[in-house]
Amino acid sequence: MGKHAKHLVWDWNGTLLDDIEAVIGATNAAFAELGLEPITLARYRELYMVPVPKFYERLMGRLPTDDEWTLMDGVFHKHYWQRAEACGLTVGAAELLAARQESGLTQSLLSLAPHTELIPLVRRHGIEERFVRVDGRVGSSTAGKSAHMVRHLAALEGVDPSRIVVIGDAADDAVAAAHVGARAVLYTGGSHSRASLERVGVPVVDSLAEAVQVAEELV
Repeated sequence: MGKHAKHLVWDWNGTLLDDIEAVIGATNAAFAELGLEPITLARYRELYMVPVPKFYERLMGRLPTDDEWTLMDGVFHKHYWQRAEACGLTVGAAELLAARQESGLTQSLLSLAPHTELIPLVRRHGIEERFVRVDGRVGSSTAGKSAHMVRHLAALEGVDPSRIVVIGDAADDAVAAAHVGARAVLYTGGSHSRASLERVGVPVVDSLAEAVQVAEELV
């Protein structure tokens, strides 16, 4: 790819995939298992954080027990993947990915969605060939993205982290970017409110087109 080339690392859920309504529905199904009140989109965006058990702590006033976490995580994923099939790409995503590939610039996808579930969904949307690499999560669902980002960049073979911009919808995307020495741009259409994203201290945008434009200016 060339050590001095600009490279984008895209997040999937809430960034390229417009799935926030599926996430809210699955979250409320998980909450119902423990008798918790349903959560609104606005409240979800204000409180959400990674690792997810800390998000539940904000809502419950305590960390879930291991048994509670196992139950809620299982219910969430069951309901989420039922809904994910109907989710479309975020407005403009397909066109942006195609334009970048056609211009000769590189991009990859890194997600905390399980790898075995991620790959078929990316393929169904017809965008797998836009990326030089697609990585989903392998292992525990409780950790953030930083360790996954290290492995992802190592597999990209020689890309300078200072020439990488991560585009995501969560504070954890910016944390993972900083962990490897990359930059980040955060998009408001996913898991966080604009106010909570702005507290992270990186550029915050309201569209993916703007995210790409800002990313080009950063590196």
